[in-house]
Amino acid sequence: MVDVVDTLTLPENLSENEGARPGSAIMRPVEFVAGALVAFIICVLLLGVISRYVFSLPFVWVDEVASISFIWLAMLGSAIAIDRNEHLRLTLFVGMMPERLRQFVETFALLAVAAFLAAMVWPAIDYAIEESYVTSAALNIPNSWRVSALATGIVLMLLLALRYAVKTAPPRDLLLAAATVAGLGLVFWLGTPVFKGLGYYNILIFLLGVVALCLVAGVPIAFCFGLGTLCFLMFSTSVPTVVMVGRMDEGMSSIILLSVPIFVLLGCILDATGMGKAIVDFLASMLGHVRAGMSYVLLGSLFLVSGISGSKVSDMATVAPALFPEMKRRGYQPKDLIALLSTGAAMADTVPPSIVLIVLGSVAGVSIAGLFNAGFVIAGVLLAALAGLARWKAMAEDMKGVRRAPLAVVGKAALIAGPALVLPFIIRAAVGGGVATATEVSTIAVLYALIIGIVLYGGISLRKFYQMLVETAALSGAILMILGTALAMAWALTQTGFARDLASFMAHLPGGWLSFMAVTIVVFMILGCVLEGLPAIVLLAPLMFPIAKNLGINDVHYSMVVVTAMNIGLMTPPIGIGFYIACKIGNVSPDEAMGAIWPYLVALLVGLVVIALVPGFSTWVL
Repeated sequence: MVDVVDTLTLPENLSENEGARPGSAIMRPVEFVAGALVAFIICVLLLGVISRYVFSLPFVWVDEVASISFIWLAMLGSAIAIDRNEHLRLTLFVGMMPERLRQFVETFALLAVAAFLAAMVWPAIDYAIEESYVTSAALNIPNSWRVSALATGIVLMLLLALRYAVKTAPPRDLLLAAATVAGLGLVFWLGTPVFKGLGYYNILIFLLGVVALCLVAGVPIAFCFGLGTLCFLMFSTSVPTVVMVGRMDEGMSSIILLSVPIFVLLGCILDATGMGKAIVDFLASMLGHVRAGMSYVLLGSLFLVSGISGSKVSDMATVAPALFPEMKRRGYQPKDLIALLSTGAAMADTVPPSIVLIVLGSVAGVSIAGLFNAGFVIAGVLLAALAGLARWKAMAEDMKGVRRAPLAVVGKAALIAGPALVLPFIIRAAVGGGVATATEVSTIAVLYALIIGIVLYGGISLRKFYQMLVETAALSGAILMILGTALAMAWALTQTGFARDLASFMAHLPGGWLSFMAVTIVVFMILGCVLEGLPAIVLLAPLMFPIAKNLGINDVHYSMVVVTAMNIGLMTPPIGIGFYIACKIGNVSPDEAMGAIWPYLVALLVGLVVIALVPGFSTWVL
């Protein structure tokens, strides 16, 4: 089976996949600036929190400084991700191709990215010129200081993509791929008069066809959306492409999204300090002696660790090495371990501070506090479904020689894990109780984790911390580029009137809100398989949430259904990317694990149906 790897979120100790490459020496200054921006943003936000809550003296310029730094971080981080090949892409179909064809297709993908970036250079410059006439409210400086990051990042990414293509591709493939990209562009340009009269068929041609072609070719998902939207605007409408740059800016600049890189850094700190392992050890000492106890420990660890890291891959990479050896000794088959690990990670994605929930709240206008409050309960429902199945499957577990841990061992493990255990509850209580925003809590959580990590968990060297800052910048840039291009694509869809007609169609489905929920589950499961979480949410949330509201569905309830369905799709073979990440982490063949995952996916589906039919699970805490 082909190894499909989510390079976007793969931890450093697991990044030896085929597509990864180390950063180049010429990017060292950019990496330094990007890492410094991460640290600077955290310091500025902490200053704002302290001034507001301690001294009751809010600094009005904090948000503007953070916003300017954030967009520069996003674009420089995206360039670093290009340099390191850390943009999320689907490699399933490329890996199935013969070697000769695969080389050509990979070169084509690189040049397709370069073509998109080249087409966006002048619109980005034009956008910066237009924004120079707008002055910021607090700092009283031209807005071009902020949006110049878009042009700078696009030019830098273009140079990097071309450099890598020329450096690695055989000349024959390079020329043939360039001719193919140019030929497709020429065909589309010649067909412009025809496309402008096709109406909704252009959605099929560009926003589905071009995007699907790019996905199959292994083009990074952010640029798949970008290419589809750019072709749609250029060849079937009269909308200037500078508008697309504006939509990308809007998608990447929401102040709520400031918490994304900070929670990414928090996940890195969790990995580096061993705070997650302390939680795993504590749960193992409590439950390891009961039948199916290690399954409960694995699921419980994913539940609690997710509340710190906010990353599925970080969760799995923390839990699997600590538990798999003992579980194998007790008779668990490797394929069952992978099934439990992957579905457990899907279950835990609603536990705060889930980056998916933060992004969803940003693009759909849903209360982050409401999402965080409901997320714990929804994850608990799914946890119960998986734990029940695990108990049933553990009837043949070998308990020979297993003894209850002495009370002294449990107490010591609790003492060590205590500071780490309280962190997810601090995050949930602060945001859910309205004490602080998700962004403010993320900065406090990073400071807390750093201090606790240094004092109690062995500390972090300066070199390691710098590497974490750079990795945070690259990961955040890759995430935010997806958000920018996906929001541009969603905007293009709404401008066609498709959203209005879709809303009308959905509103008149037989069965009312129940039919709409069923359609939602199917759509997001399919998109979760192909696109991973964030792009699927950014693409469809602006279309689906207004329909749900018109049908009387609570937005938090609907959010829980969307996120759960998407995560089930993410872990569903043969396409679901998360399933292959779990296989890689557990070092198990996907072919072997594929047959074992279906009962666990059915358990999640049962939990999802319960969540969809009983709104109270999502709304009782609001």
